[in-house]
Amino acid sequence: MNRFVLLGVGALALAACSKPAPSDTATPAEPAAPATSAPAASAPAASASPTLQPPSFDCAKAQSQAETLVCGDARLAALDRQLAALYKRVQTSPDELDIAAEQRGWIKGRDACSRAVDPHRCLVESYQTRLVELTINGGGIPVPATVEYRCDDNSKPVTAVFYNDIDPTAAVVSWGRDQAIVFPVPVTKDDNNGGRWGREGVDLRTHNDQTTLEFYGTTLQCQVAR
Repeated sequence: MNRFVLLGVGALALAACSKPAPSDTATPAEPAAPATSAPAASAPAASASPTLQPPSFDCAKAQSQAETLVCGDARLAALDRQLAALYKRVQTSPDELDIAAEQRGWIKGRDACSRAVDPHRCLVESYQTRLVELTINGGGIPVPATVEYRCDDNSKPVTAVFYNDIDPTAAVVSWGRDQAIVFPVPVTKDDNNGGRWGREGVDLRTHNDQTTLEFYGTTLQCQVAR
């Protein structure tokens, strides 16, 4: 099976949102639409309440600061339960050993979110990213057509694949050999006739027939290739 892998982005993403320091390992508990538009994302769910449902792991045995943060936030706890259920299903695949190794690596990255400038955003994006990776790698879903862009800097190809029918909705943006999974961002009045997808360090914004891609410090002005 061809597995979806983020190439060259992990270190960039970590540098963008966290302070360099080793992290502890915890036990696991994470277009149909045209390229010029994207569905509006809902505002983030409210954070913790005293009666929130617990995540997939025992919060009394939380082994990292990140797990403690998950235990105290309703949205993060829900994402953890969703990821645990998906991970259990995909463990029956022929690539079970690869998936287990990837999961251990993901846990290390998730735990590093406790050192991020915005730990909550980092954790949300970490869980969402892992959910998308497992969903795509698990197969059984149609792969949308790849959208190609012509940009003012064409030294490396720019493409995007919009997965509007998975949960969470996401797009895979590629700039050369680097890839990033991005998610719908609520649009503003300035985004009329367009849409926006993003994550920490990456922003893909469309307006009419123009597309702006900010990719870890590089800004490209693009159009959909006809």
